[in-house]
Amino acid sequence: MSKSSAHQPSSIIPLSVISQIATKIRIIPLAVLLLSPVPTWFLTEAIAPGIVRAYTARLDLAIDRLSEENYETMLRRAEAVARAATQRSFDQDILVTDVSIIVSVQSQGAIAPVLALEVSRPQWRSRPDAQRWATYFKTARALLYFGQPTTSTSAPAK
Repeated sequence: MSKSSAHQPSSIIPLSVISQIATKIRIIPLAVLLLSPVPTWFLTEAIAPGIVRAYTARLDLAIDRLSEENYETMLRRAEAVARAATQRSFDQDILVTDVSIIVSVQSQGAIAPVLALEVSRPQWRSRPDAQRWATYFKTARALLYFGQPTTSTSAPAK
């Protein structure tokens, strides 16, 4: 026996065969990955990213009528509340594209909406004026007992 054959075990696999097996082992996971839905999702997100989900912020606000407050003063307060809420909605969330606010007033146990404000972000940016974008409910004055004498809590005269 020669020296070189005495030290080589008979179960050695040639290096070229190992390289071929390793290549096949690397190809199998790659084939599984390519045939899965992951590449399809990744490709569609890379080509056309997902749609941004913009939305309308909807708020219902209520204020109380102050004593000795007339309708016009109360209406100015309602506009100020609507203006502040609109600005806050746009400032707090960049995905808000539109704001829809209803301001109601409570007066003498009655409650009624006095104004509705609906505005888009570009409209508000161009003119941040609540009076411009508000719709006023004409029946609110009567429903809230404005223009009617307030009831007195004193005892009737005898």
